[in-house]
Amino acid sequence: MLAGLDQRTASIYAPIQPKLARVEEHLRSLPQTSLPDLEPLLSYVLTSGGKRIRPAITLLAADCYPHDQEKPLIMAGAVELLHLATLIHDDMVDNSDLRRGKPTVTKLWGKDVAVLFGDYLFATSATFVCDTGNVRVIRRFAETIMELASGELLEIFHAFDSQDARRLYQERIYRKTASLFCTAAETGAVLGGAPEPQVKALRDYGYQIGMAFQMVDDLLDVLGDPAELGKPVGSDLRQGVLTLPSILLLERYPENNPIQAMFRQRKQNDGDAPENPANLERALEIINNSGILPDCYAQIRECCRNASQSLELLPDCPARRSLRDLADYVWERSR
Repeated sequence: MLAGLDQRTASIYAPIQPKLARVEEHLRSLPQTSLPDLEPLLSYVLTSGGKRIRPAITLLAADCYPHDQEKPLIMAGAVELLHLATLIHDDMVDNSDLRRGKPTVTKLWGKDVAVLFGDYLFATSATFVCDTGNVRVIRRFAETIMELASGELLEIFHAFDSQDARRLYQERIYRKTASLFCTAAETGAVLGGAPEPQVKALRDYGYQIGMAFQMVDDLLDVLGDPAELGKPVGSDLRQGVLTLPSILLLERYPENNPIQAMFRQRKQNDGDAPENPANLERALEIINNSGILPDCYAQIRECCRNASQSLELLPDCPARRSLRDLADYVWERSR
């Protein structure tokens, strides 16, 4: 069992466990093939945990059809490196001190190192993709980097802004999160030799799983244990980032809304005034004691069901069953 996997995820990954172990081994060998000064950074990031969901999706998507075994392994490593690069940059932009309960790269090495090291991982992931020799996959990977960056920019540009919140939320979480899930599934399918309708079905699967995954994270931000989250509850709202629970709060309680009060205070004082904790506390209280949470669960459940339904075009095999179980796992994670 890979480090960081619980029994449930290990069971889901069973059909690809040896392949995922090879991906992990390849990633952990990177410190020995880089500049000595980078070794501590690479070792720290590559051993910081995580369930490797995205590379697992790549390998499972590829395993639905007979294929060349090596190229999906390369792609799975690229997908994980890209994910790690985005985490480093996100933590730097958000001024986060902790990630998965451990100090972030920014906290330990500073912002200058964090931005350049994130760039290094982006470039390394791109070299992996080039090794697949598949132009379609290379192009999709480049598009994903654009989507990830534009999603982060959307978050910055629209911080503390409640206009058109729902549409922007859907766009942002696709770009910041679901786009990489789409790419993980689509490229695995392409490199696995899937017919075109099944490639599209697996991309749709990645989209639905990715959207659900981000909605779960949004729920955990208002419900989770700070010790487990590695950050204070309500961090998104503190930074002016609207998520599904807070958007529902804005829509249902337009009068005397604590989120609007937070945002007004921010604009009136150009962000220099001390935060009024009462507004955040009231927002979290309403979210936790209204019909908002059940509606969030319903939307997550719908995405997970849609993900499972998209698999119906695929042949019945252990990989398909694991992909379906993974959709169930994302739903269970919200509960």
